[in-house]
Amino acid sequence: MAARSRQETPTEHLVPVRPSSPGSRRARSARDVPRRPALLLAALLAGGIAAGLGLQSPPSASAEATSVLEAQQALLTDDEGVEVKPQASVTVAEAQARLQDVTASRAARAEEQAAAAQAAAEAARPKTVLPIRGARLTSTFGARWGKFHEGIDLAAPMMTPEYAAADGVVLRAGAASGYGQAVYILHASGDVTVYGHMEKILVEPGQYVDAGETIALLGNRGRSTGPHLHFEVRTGGEDGEKTDPVPWLRERGVEL
Repeated sequence: MAARSRQETPTEHLVPVRPSSPGSRRARSARDVPRRPALLLAALLAGGIAAGLGLQSPPSASAEATSVLEAQQALLTDDEGVEVKPQASVTVAEAQARLQDVTASRAARAEEQAAAAQAAAEAARPKTVLPIRGARLTSTFGARWGKFHEGIDLAAPMMTPEYAAADGVVLRAGAASGYGQAVYILHASGDVTVYGHMEKILVEPGQYVDAGETIALLGNRGRSTGPHLHFEVRTGGEDGEKTDPVPWLRERGVEL
């Protein structure tokens, strides 16, 4: 019976093998070769199915993420010439708009900072100064030698810088009788300060000057007995009342 069973093996269980032609083999080879992005997807799906069927011990979340990342990196490294871009993105228009917003914001902030710095510097800047530094008061406002001395005299070495006592505009600058040379400056209050006997004038009519800006170099020109600055204050204009410069300076926080 055993021998008969071996001889009478049912033919329906035998599957005939048909030889494949060379052409069909090439066609099948070209059709069945997956592209590498498909390999990446298959690798990820296979990992997920294997984990679902319990074919391997479930790894930790960090280990699984590391394994997937390593698989991606390995496939992408081998995939030369194929660019795979991150899916998380914004449009070029959105990126350009963001760049413009940041640039405008920074420019506005820079302008605000510059304006704040300028305002701070302006607030700290003295608005009234001594017209000359390190000088010696040699003659005061009032009667002198039978005449009225209309200003104060401040003696210092030749070519010592002379400064605008306050912010203003130069009204006159040049030769003047009695002074040799003189500079007249009009201030916002309407007062005019006068500087005389200088050796060299460094400003010109119409020029705006800040308090403390150099306007001339001290000299000994005109009716003078030695190098000094003759300094006057005329309230209300260049032909206004001549007043004592010492209290005028003191009222503005400057002590002689």
